[in-house]
Amino acid sequence: MISKLSISDWNTLGPNERNALLTRPAIRNQAEIDEQANALIDRVKTKGDTALLQITRELDGVDLDSLLVTDEEAANAEASINPVVMTALKTAIDHVAQFSNAQPGSDHKIETSPGIICERMTRPVQSVGLYVPAGSAPLPSTAIMLAVPAQLAGCPQRILCTPPGKDGLADPSVVFIARICGIKNIYKLGGAQAIAAMAYGTESIPKVDKIYGPGNAWVTAAKKITSQDPGGAAQDMPAGPSEVMVIADTTANPDFIAMDLLSQAEHGADSQVILICTDRKIANAINLSIDRAIPSLSRRAIISGSLAHGAIILTADLAQAVEIANHYAPEHLIIQCRNPRALLEKVSCAGSVFLGPWTPEALGDYCSGTNHVLPTYGYARSFSGLSVSDFQVRITVQEATEKGLQMIASTIETLAQLEGLDAHARAAAVRITALRDSCNE
Repeated sequence: MISKLSISDWNTLGPNERNALLTRPAIRNQAEIDEQANALIDRVKTKGDTALLQITRELDGVDLDSLLVTDEEAANAEASINPVVMTALKTAIDHVAQFSNAQPGSDHKIETSPGIICERMTRPVQSVGLYVPAGSAPLPSTAIMLAVPAQLAGCPQRILCTPPGKDGLADPSVVFIARICGIKNIYKLGGAQAIAAMAYGTESIPKVDKIYGPGNAWVTAAKKITSQDPGGAAQDMPAGPSEVMVIADTTANPDFIAMDLLSQAEHGADSQVILICTDRKIANAINLSIDRAIPSLSRRAIISGSLAHGAIILTADLAQAVEIANHYAPEHLIIQCRNPRALLEKVSCAGSVFLGPWTPEALGDYCSGTNHVLPTYGYARSFSGLSVSDFQVRITVQEATEKGLQMIASTIETLAQLEGLDAHARAAAVRITALRDSCNE
């Protein structure tokens, strides 16, 4: 069993060795994963609910009569939750709602020139599908991160899919969160098949316009495949297996960093954890802390699988560390150095950043208020973490008065003629002619 991370000196590695060190594990098998996801999607498109029940039996080992969580199951789920757990869930919901509500709206209206009014208005996505994974462990925190902004955005139709447990039931906490956030249709369904069901619809599961939520490599592949199909559904972002990168200097606490790395490694064997530090001594101390902690952790076998493709990278200084981080574009970036906020100014590519020794990554996972649904695979270069705006569409509006069009018509005609689009030019000209004729009457 692997209980330590390999240590490499970045400045002794060639380009190919550097790329290999930063390669995400799931990407190495992407062609095979896409093929498998496509096969599951085709089964669902062809056979609907029948395929979903068959696949659930094959992959989850659960024989279900119905995919929908009943009112009785939802009531039993709420009754089974420990009061302490319920209080914690409500606290997390409140924090996420506070942060989400604080995000500025985007509606605005301006007059670009006299008589020409332009505005932008937001409307909720009409039908959304939320996916809450539960592969090796249920993730009620993800239900919070999806259900709260969907509710705040006012999406009229919201459904949620989550894998069933061996007892054939959805996780009670996930069900409770969904219900408290106003989601009535909860389905006991996971994996690429759940994505296919929401993207195309089946006898019992309605088709949605957009799908949200993280998942394993197959879920991520299914979201990508269905979002590229005009008959499928849009996706929020590429959000697959979890990953964390930590930047540390000699002032960092080895035990703190070790647990941050291990907390991400325990998500799954395909998760990736990378530490960048400026000193071999601190790297060795962190490895020793990892080695000491693993035997007491219940998910040590999963952690060992993740550590196999993790790494410790030694750099000449913190500037080089940030350069590597921006190239890797991690889902989570933890900065534990003497002045972390100064380093933050240089960060350009990361899903979410955690500053200083008292900010464990777990804080963001659960209850700081930020959203933990974040881009992975390096997509943090061009995607942001989930927010209320992802559950909205923005519609632009323009309106011209008679005088407004008269003042700008020549611009329309000039540009239309430049592009050789006669009808565009005449669309403005015919109105100006009509205005002149009405004035001469």
